Amino acid sequence: MSEAAPGYPDSIAYVSAERSRLAEAVRALIDATMTVPDATDEQLSTAAAAVEAVTKNLAGVVDRRSGPGYTPRDHGDYLPRSPVVGNASPLAPGTIDWEIIDGDDNGDGDGTPSRRCVATGVMTAAYEGPPGYVHGGMIALVFDEILGIVNIANSCPGMTGTLTVRYRRPTPLFQPLRWEAWIEKLEGRRIQSKAKVFHGETLCAEADGMFVQPRDELRKEYFGDG
Repeated sequence: MSEAAPGYPDSIAYVSAERSRLAEAVRALIDATMTVPDATDEQLSTAAAAVEAVTKNLAGVVDRRSGPGYTPRDHGDYLPRSPVVGNASPLAPGTIDWEIIDGDDNGDGDGTPSRRCVATGVMTAAYEGPPGYVHGGMIALVFDEILGIVNIANSCPGMTGTLTVRYRRPTPLFQPLRWEAWIEKLEGRRIQSKAKVFHGETLCAEADGMFVQPRDELRKEYFGDG
Protein backbone atom coordinates (compact mmCIF):
# COMPACT_ATOMS: atom_id res chain seq x y z
CA MET A 1 0.00 0.00 0.00
CA SER A 2 1.20 3.48 -0.75
CA GLU A 3 1.73 5.92 2.10
CA ALA A 4 1.48 8.82 -0.36
CA ALA A 5 -1.86 7.61 -1.73
CA PRO A 6 -3.51 5.23 0.75
CA GLY A 7 -5.49 2.49 -0.91
CA TYR A 8 -3.38 2.48 -4.06
CA PRO A 9 -0.51 0.08 -4.79
CA ASP A 10 2.97 1.52 -4.92
CA SER A 11 4.17 2.42 -8.40
CA ILE A 12 7.05 -0.04 -8.12
CA ALA A 13 4.52 -2.87 -8.44
CA TYR A 14 4.03 -1.88 -12.06
CA VAL A 15 7.68 -2.12 -13.01
CA SER A 16 8.67 -5.34 -11.26
CA ALA A 17 10.46 -8.15 -13.06
CA GLU A 18 7.68 -10.53 -12.04
CA ARG A 19 4.94 -8.37 -13.57
CA SER A 20 6.97 -7.94 -16.77
CA ARG A 21 7.42 -11.72 -16.95
CA LEU A 22 3.67 -12.24 -16.56
CA ALA A 23 2.93 -9.67 -19.28
CA GLU A 24 5.31 -11.44 -21.68
CA ALA A 25 3.68 -14.79 -20.93
CA VAL A 26 0.26 -13.30 -21.71
CA ARG A 27 1.61 -11.83 -24.97
CA ALA A 28 2.77 -15.30 -25.99
CA LEU A 29 -0.69 -16.65 -25.14
CA ILE A 30 -2.34 -13.94 -27.26
CA ASP A 31 -0.13 -14.81 -30.22
CA ALA A 32 -0.81 -18.53 -29.77
CA THR A 33 -4.57 -17.92 -29.53
CA MET A 34 -4.49 -16.03 -32.81
CA THR A 35 -2.04 -18.11 -34.82
CA VAL A 36 -2.19 -21.85 -33.96
CA PRO A 37 -4.29 -23.19 -36.86
CA ASP A 38 -4.65 -26.85 -35.88
CA ALA A 39 -5.53 -26.64 -32.17
CA THR A 40 -8.28 -29.09 -31.30
CA ASP A 41 -11.48 -28.16 -29.48
CA GLU A 42 -10.22 -30.11 -26.47
CA GLN A 43 -6.91 -28.20 -26.44
CA LEU A 44 -8.70 -24.88 -26.70
CA SER A 45 -11.19 -25.72 -23.93
CA THR A 46 -8.42 -27.00 -21.65
CA ALA A 47 -6.36 -23.86 -22.26
CA ALA A 48 -9.36 -21.61 -21.61
CA ALA A 49 -10.13 -23.36 -18.30
CA ALA A 50 -6.49 -23.04 -17.21
CA VAL A 51 -6.37 -19.34 -18.06
CA GLU A 52 -9.67 -18.72 -16.25
CA ALA A 53 -8.28 -20.42 -13.16
CA VAL A 54 -5.06 -18.38 -13.27
CA THR A 55 -7.03 -15.14 -13.65
CA LYS A 56 -9.34 -15.98 -10.75
CA ASN A 57 -6.36 -16.82 -8.55
CA LEU A 58 -4.62 -13.55 -9.44
CA ALA A 59 -7.52 -11.07 -9.42
CA GLY A 60 -10.53 -12.84 -7.93
CA VAL A 61 -13.91 -12.60 -9.59
CA VAL A 62 -14.01 -9.28 -11.43
CA ASP A 63 -15.96 -7.79 -14.31
CA ARG A 64 -13.12 -6.56 -16.48
CA ARG A 65 -15.51 -4.24 -18.33
CA SER A 66 -16.01 -2.14 -15.20
CA GLY A 67 -12.33 -1.85 -14.27
CA PRO A 68 -10.47 -2.74 -11.08
CA GLY A 69 -11.03 0.62 -9.39
CA TYR A 70 -7.41 1.72 -9.65
CA THR A 71 -6.71 5.22 -10.97
CA PRO A 72 -3.13 6.05 -12.02
CA ARG A 73 -1.72 8.94 -9.99
CA ASP A 74 0.88 10.22 -12.43
CA HIS A 75 2.66 9.48 -15.69
CA GLY A 76 5.06 7.19 -13.88
CA ASP A 77 2.08 4.94 -13.14
CA TYR A 78 0.88 5.10 -16.72
CA LEU A 79 3.99 4.32 -18.76
CA PRO A 80 4.55 0.77 -17.41
CA ARG A 81 0.93 0.03 -18.39
CA SER A 82 1.08 1.77 -21.78
CA PRO A 83 -0.47 -0.26 -24.64
CA VAL A 84 2.56 0.68 -26.75
CA VAL A 85 5.71 0.70 -24.58
CA GLY A 86 4.50 -0.69 -21.24
CA ASN A 87 6.53 -3.59 -19.89
CA ALA A 88 3.60 -4.50 -17.65
CA SER A 89 0.98 -4.35 -20.43
CA PRO A 90 0.20 -7.52 -22.39
CA LEU A 91 -1.42 -5.23 -24.99
CA ALA A 92 1.99 -3.72 -25.76
CA PRO A 93 4.28 -5.57 -28.17
CA GLY A 94 6.95 -5.89 -25.49
CA THR A 95 9.56 -5.41 -28.19
CA ILE A 96 9.78 -1.63 -28.48
CA ASP A 97 12.73 0.16 -26.88
CA TRP A 98 12.87 3.94 -26.85
CA GLU A 99 15.34 6.62 -25.88
CA ILE A 100 15.48 10.39 -25.70
CA ILE A 101 18.26 12.08 -27.68
CA ASP A 102 19.38 15.60 -26.86
CA GLY A 103 20.09 18.27 -29.48
CA ASP A 104 20.97 21.93 -29.61
CA ASP A 105 17.87 22.97 -31.56
CA ASN A 106 15.45 21.61 -34.16
CA GLY A 107 17.61 22.82 -37.01
CA ASP A 108 16.01 26.25 -37.27
CA GLY A 109 17.81 27.90 -34.39
CA ASP A 110 14.51 29.33 -33.16
CA GLY A 111 14.62 27.87 -29.66
CA THR A 112 12.06 25.14 -30.31
CA PRO A 113 12.54 22.25 -27.85
CA SER A 114 15.03 19.90 -29.43
CA ARG A 115 14.96 16.56 -27.65
CA ARG A 116 13.92 13.67 -29.91
CA CYS A 117 12.39 10.30 -29.17
CA VAL A 118 13.81 7.37 -31.13
CA ALA A 119 12.15 3.96 -30.78
CA THR A 120 13.08 0.63 -32.31
CA GLY A 121 11.37 -2.76 -32.33
CA VAL A 122 9.20 -5.22 -34.19
CA MET A 123 5.43 -5.61 -34.37
CA THR A 124 4.11 -9.14 -33.86
CA ALA A 125 1.05 -11.20 -34.85
CA ALA A 126 -1.42 -9.41 -32.59
CA TYR A 127 -1.02 -6.20 -34.62
CA GLU A 128 -1.67 -7.57 -38.10
CA GLY A 129 -3.91 -5.69 -40.52
CA PRO A 130 -3.32 -6.68 -44.15
CA PRO A 131 -1.66 -10.11 -44.18
CA GLY A 132 1.99 -9.69 -43.22
CA TYR A 133 1.69 -6.00 -42.36
CA VAL A 134 0.89 -3.84 -39.35
CA HIS A 135 -2.67 -2.60 -38.89
CA GLY A 136 -2.96 1.08 -39.74
CA GLY A 137 -4.73 1.83 -36.47
CA MET A 138 -1.83 0.37 -34.53
CA ILE A 139 0.60 2.54 -36.46
CA ALA A 140 -1.45 5.58 -35.45
CA LEU A 141 -1.45 4.42 -31.82
CA VAL A 142 2.34 4.10 -31.76
CA PHE A 143 2.68 7.55 -33.31
CA ASP A 144 0.37 9.06 -30.70
CA GLU A 145 2.39 7.49 -27.90
CA ILE A 146 5.88 8.47 -29.04
CA LEU A 147 4.70 11.99 -29.86
CA GLY A 148 3.34 12.22 -26.34
CA ILE A 149 6.64 10.97 -24.95
CA VAL A 150 8.69 13.49 -26.89
CA ASN A 151 6.42 16.28 -25.68
CA ILE A 152 6.91 15.21 -22.08
CA ALA A 153 10.66 14.90 -22.61
CA ASN A 154 10.70 18.53 -23.72
CA SER A 155 8.72 19.64 -20.64
CA CYS A 156 5.57 20.50 -22.59
CA PRO A 157 3.12 17.62 -22.12
CA GLY A 158 -0.18 17.98 -23.91
CA MET A 159 -3.34 16.17 -24.91
CA THR A 160 -3.87 15.11 -28.50
CA GLY A 161 -5.91 17.64 -30.47
CA THR A 162 -5.44 16.20 -33.95
CA LEU A 163 -3.32 13.40 -35.36
CA THR A 164 -2.83 13.13 -39.11
CA VAL A 165 -1.15 10.00 -40.44
CA ARG A 166 0.09 9.51 -44.00
CA TYR A 167 0.73 5.90 -44.93
CA ARG A 168 3.53 5.81 -47.50
CA ARG A 169 4.29 2.07 -47.68
CA PRO A 170 2.92 -1.01 -45.91
CA THR A 171 4.68 -1.44 -42.56
CA PRO A 172 5.89 -5.05 -42.24
CA LEU A 173 5.32 -7.36 -39.29
CA PHE A 174 8.25 -9.23 -37.70
CA GLN A 175 10.75 -6.79 -39.19
CA PRO A 176 12.93 -4.21 -37.38
CA LEU A 177 11.29 -0.78 -37.40
CA ARG A 178 12.53 2.64 -36.30
CA TRP A 179 10.35 5.53 -35.16
CA GLU A 180 11.57 9.10 -34.78
CA ALA A 181 9.58 11.91 -33.13
CA TRP A 182 10.33 15.58 -32.48
CA ILE A 183 8.67 18.91 -31.77
CA GLU A 184 8.26 21.08 -34.83
CA LYS A 185 6.77 24.19 -33.21
CA LEU A 186 5.74 25.40 -29.78
CA GLU A 187 3.28 28.28 -29.61
CA GLY A 188 1.66 29.08 -26.30
CA ARG A 189 -0.20 25.99 -25.14
CA ARG A 190 -0.16 24.46 -28.62
CA ILE A 191 2.50 21.92 -29.55
CA GLN A 192 3.07 20.78 -33.11
CA SER A 193 5.01 17.51 -33.23
CA LYS A 194 6.02 15.17 -36.03
CA ALA A 195 7.06 11.54 -36.30
CA LYS A 196 8.11 8.98 -38.90
CA VAL A 197 8.49 5.21 -38.99
CA PHE A 198 11.03 3.44 -41.17
CA HIS A 199 11.78 -0.11 -42.23
CA GLY A 200 15.45 0.13 -43.05
CA GLU A 201 15.69 3.24 -45.22
CA THR A 202 12.09 2.94 -46.41
CA LEU A 203 9.66 5.52 -45.02
CA CYS A 204 6.51 3.58 -44.15
CA ALA A 205 4.39 6.29 -42.53
CA GLU A 206 4.60 9.76 -41.02
CA ALA A 207 2.44 11.73 -38.62
CA ASP A 208 1.64 15.32 -37.74
CA GLY A 209 0.23 15.88 -34.28
CA MET A 210 -1.23 18.96 -32.68
CA PHE A 211 -1.28 18.77 -28.89
CA VAL A 212 -2.71 21.20 -26.36
CA GLN A 213 -1.46 21.75 -22.84
CA PRO A 214 -4.63 21.88 -20.69
CA ARG A 215 -5.22 24.84 -18.45
CA ASP A 216 -4.50 24.15 -14.81
CA GLU A 217 -8.17 23.87 -13.85
CA LEU A 218 -8.85 21.35 -16.62
CA ARG A 219 -5.72 19.38 -15.78
CA LYS A 220 -6.94 19.02 -12.21
CA GLU A 221 -10.42 18.05 -13.45
CA TYR A 222 -9.03 15.37 -15.75
CA PHE A 223 -6.13 14.06 -13.71
CA GLY A 224 -6.51 15.33 -10.14
CA ASP A 225 -3.85 17.06 -8.09
CA GLY A 226 -1.25 14.30 -8.32
